[in-house]
This record gives sequence, structure tokens and C-alpha cells, in this order.
Amino acid sequence: MDFLDSIVLLIYILAVTGFGLLFYRRASSTEGFTVANRRLPGWVVGLSIFGTYLSSISFLALPGKAYSSNWSILAFALSLPIAAYIATRWFVPLYRSTRDISAYAYLERRFGLWARIYAALFYLLTQLARMGTIIFLVALALQSLTDWNIVYIILISGVIITLYTVVGGIEAVIWTDALQSIVLTLGAIICVVILLVTMPGGAEQIFVIASAEEKFSLGSFQLVFTEPTFWVILVYGLVINLQNFGIDQSYVQRYQAAVSTKEAAKSVWIGTLIYIPVGVLFLFVGSALFSFYQAQPGLLPAALQTADAADKVFPYFIATELPSGVRGLLIAALFAAAMSSVDTSINSSATILMTDGYQRLFNPAANERSQIIFLRTVTLILGALGTSTALLMISIKSALDVWWNLAGIFSGGMIGLFLLGILSRRVRSVEAGFAVVIGLIIIVWAALSSKLGWPITNPLHPLMTTVVGTLSIFFVGVLLSRRHNRKGYKKPAQTIYDLQELELADETTVINDDL
Repeated sequence: MDFLDSIVLLIYILAVTGFGLLFYRRASSTEGFTVANRRLPGWVVGLSIFGTYLSSISFLALPGKAYSSNWSILAFALSLPIAAYIATRWFVPLYRSTRDISAYAYLERRFGLWARIYAALFYLLTQLARMGTIIFLVALALQSLTDWNIVYIILISGVIITLYTVVGGIEAVIWTDALQSIVLTLGAIICVVILLVTMPGGAEQIFVIASAEEKFSLGSFQLVFTEPTFWVILVYGLVINLQNFGIDQSYVQRYQAAVSTKEAAKSVWIGTLIYIPVGVLFLFVGSALFSFYQAQPGLLPAALQTADAADKVFPYFIATELPSGVRGLLIAALFAAAMSSVDTSINSSATILMTDGYQRLFNPAANERSQIIFLRTVTLILGALGTSTALLMISIKSALDVWWNLAGIFSGGMIGLFLLGILSRRVRSVEAGFAVVIGLIIIVWAALSSKLGWPITNPLHPLMTTVVGTLSIFFVGVLLSRRHNRKGYKKPAQTIYDLQELELADETTVINDDL
């Protein structure tokens, strides 16, 4: 980076941090810190959802995957509309009717305290892995762009993100994410334009070279589940996106932060429909980079010509091919990608620790001041833990694969338990508990059997781990529930079959609030 790049990056970091700090007064209450007093418009919540999806994982890994292989990962994004429809049809009205800040309070009403603790615990583990991965990825890229020490980059990034998150709460997170999503998209567009105009043989050369090497391919369409085919990634994406929209605390908080159920549903569609074309844009960057360096092989150092270095090619292009100032903007966009995801994870995790831990288990009568002190304190602790996780990941080569494996294990098929609750009226706490235990055993076997050389190994691709866990929990719970008769049957907490009543109740609440 030269002087102008440094100035652009510094101005951006100061502007975003200062903007986040402006929300201090609005985050002075528990409702303000966790759900922005339930008054935000759908469009800003939607941009925030999009910004969370387009993290540094997408910013670096999408071009890296397209560069090294093809566009098969696009199947993950193509599952989003299906998940969004299910979410807006059932999940959003269900959560809006409860008005619970915690996503897992519903599970307690449906199955008991154990279900709430189980989901909250695995969510916290997943978010810790996610925070570490994202901070590490952005630090890895910034190191190649600036030659700064990666340890210092991780520490500085962690401090900046934690600062405005602890001060401004969820409203600072949502508004800064919305702002940063625009910067991210602008950065991708600039890169595409520069690649198109700088190809030695003209823009069409990108398509000729990349097409010859099948860089625009969606991968194999064989109906097999032992390889990362289009269908495996699509099914995996559907389960993960249902998990995001259905039981991820950061999304549920956004639903509650919206001013109405209609605006909350709108936010889901805005985030979904923006992410798909922007995801395609980043994949195109990867394919175009492949053509760019194939046409000019002398421009790429030998150290970056291996498969393991694919995630570093895009940062190298930014450092060496972009003009001064524009390079600084792209570096700022990369930093924004990390900030817009990590701040969300920190705030949602702090909220879970307060609602499902401190308030539910240890101090139910906690007053407003105690809750705010607790929220700000654990936000600082979580920021430190996420930063520490990123430091531990310095020695890990493929951060994306590690993240997907950790998510597959830590998520523990949570969406399976949630689906049991909302889809089945017959499943009781005991059956759900057995289903979770069996599901976790299957998940551990699926994730570790091949790596540890167990006698019976999982023949499926690792991406199927979460899918198998979800289906196991759901179907085991349903089968066990059929063993008891309906004598003495007690109607469970809300399911999707009660949504008509729930929607009416929510609209009444909105009307009363307006009055």
C-alpha cells in the first residue's frame, strides 16, 4: 500500500467506527442493545442480512474456489430462495408472535429447558469458530497486501470490531453492516471492470480461456453423495440456510428488530435476492483471475501457482494490478467483509449469554442496569475470544474447509430439533431428547470416522454431515413419537399449525404499539 491507499483505508475504518459509536444512546437499554427497540425498516435489516452472508469467507473463498475449480459452490446460493420462502412463510411469523429476544426460548416452551441450553451452547460454539475464521481470513489477505505482521492485524481488527459493537449494540451492527454491504458490492464491481479492460486479448479472452478449462461449470450433476457434486452442495446449502433463517440467533434478532412482521419478511427476501447476483459477481472474479494469469503467466509468482494458494490470488491481484486509491478502497471492502460478520456474531452471542444464561439460569430478576452491564461485559469477552481463535488458526491452511467442518459438528443438527418442534404436534420432550442424542452420535461418527480410521467409516462427503444430523434428529423424533398413544395428549407450544392465530396476535400487537 502506498500513502493514498493507507489514507483511504484509515478514513474508512474511522468513519465506520465513528458511525457505530453514534448509536450509544439507543443501546442504553436491553431492548435497544439487543433488538434496536423493534423499530428498524425492512430494507436496512435486509442489507444487514446480505452483509452478514457476504463475509470475508465469501470475499476471498468464492473467487478462490472459482479460480482453483469451478462454480459448483453457486449451488449453495441457489438454495437461498427455497430457504427464504420457508422462513417468511413460517419462521418469521412464529418468532414475531413470541416477541422473544432469544431464538431458543421457543425450544424451551416446546421441549423443556434442556433443548434451550443445547441449542444455545452449540450456537455459541459455532459462532466462536466463525468469528475466528473470518478474522483470520481477512488478516491473511491484509498481510499479503501490506506486509504487516498477521498477529498485529488480527489484534487491531478484533479491537476495532469489538469497540463499536460493545458501544452501539445491534442497531450499530445493522446500520454499519448495511453501509459495508454497499462497499463490498462496489469493490466487486470495480474488480470486474478492471479485469475486463486489462485483459491483453480483450474482454472476450476471459470467457475463451475460462470456458476451455470449465471454470464456469456448476460441477458434476451426478446423483451421488460421496463427492461435492451440485446436488450435495445444494442440499447442504438448503439445510445450512434453513438453519440460518430458522434458528440462528443473529437472524432472529433481526426479525425482532424490524418494525413489523411484513418488514421482517421483506428483509429476508432483500438479503437473499441481493446475495445471489453479488455471489455470482465474486465467482466471476475468480474465473476472470484464472484467465488473466493464464494469459500472462509471468505476472503470478510461483508460490501462488499451487492449489493451496488459490485464496491468496485475489489479494495479490489487488496489491499488484489496481491503481493507487482504488487499491485502498478494495482493501477497505475486504476489511468491511470481516466487520459485517464478526460484529453480528459478537452481538448475537452476547444476547444469548444474557437471555439464555444470565437471565434464565442465574438472575431472573436482573434489573435493566444489571442486564446492560452484563451485555457490554460479555461483548468484550467474546471479542477477545474471537480474536484469540483467529490467532490459533494462523497455522491452518484451508480456513474455509475448517469452517465448514466445524460448523457441521458444532451446529449439531439444531435445525432438526427446531423442525421437530414446529412440524410435529406429537413429539414430546422425551422423544426429542432421544432424537438429539442419537443425532449427535451420528454426527460425530459422520465427521470423525474417516479421519480417525474407525472400523466403520462414513462413505458420504463431509458436507453431508449436517444434512445427516438434521434428518436423523427429525425422523428419529417422529418415529419415537408414534410409539405412544394419544391418551393424555397435551397440546404443545406453538407449531406452524397455529400460525393463523399467531399472525393475528402479532398484527394486534403492532396496532396497539402504534396507538
